[in-house]
Amino acid sequence: MDKIYRPHEFGKLIGRSSQTLRRWDRLGLLNAHRTLTNRRYYTHDQYLQVIGQKAKERQIIAYCRVSSTGQKGDLVNQKTALEQFCIATGKPVALWMEDIGSGLNYERKHFVRLMEMVERGEVSEIVIAHKDRLVRFGYEWFVKFCQNHGATLTVMNAESLSPEAEMTRDLLSIIHCFSSRLYGLRKYKKQITQLAQEKPLDENHPPKEPQTQ
Repeated sequence: MDKIYRPHEFGKLIGRSSQTLRRWDRLGLLNAHRTLTNRRYYTHDQYLQVIGQKAKERQIIAYCRVSSTGQKGDLVNQKTALEQFCIATGKPVALWMEDIGSGLNYERKHFVRLMEMVERGEVSEIVIAHKDRLVRFGYEWFVKFCQNHGATLTVMNAESLSPEAEMTRDLLSIIHCFSSRLYGLRKYKKQITQLAQEKPLDENHPPKEPQTQ
């Protein structure tokens, strides 16, 4: 389903007032859609029209991922399982994308390309084998991102079936990241300790000024 906007949301998106939208509607420059109760709304395709991008026909994309080149066999199996799933459920996949890289890496070549296509309104559905094939963390955010741009995310199997070694590498990567940050704070250890030991100020009993000898 295409993303829809209320008039004030659409106006804010394109930098126009609700009054301007009403005038465009009356003049036939940009006709608003109407609900059964006669409320006006606009679609994402109309947004693309306003900003000068022609709305393209949306397509279904299948996305596969493994963490390392040593898992190429798993990548083949993953794609095969997705093919069978899409055939069984009647999903005509227009484009297959795959990456070799960690689920913690949001700069994967085809992952970035996929999200850009979603943002341009070119994708109707993304099909993945498992949630963590798309991202290790933050999956719900990407679900919302896709919904906001008229696309859906379909998961073949909601369970996480990451190989144990892959999960271990990702967890170690997180530990290393936070360990590095903690190490960087060591030079502030003295100041942090002092601040932690200071008592909160009492407005009725302000600190005494130091006595001069």
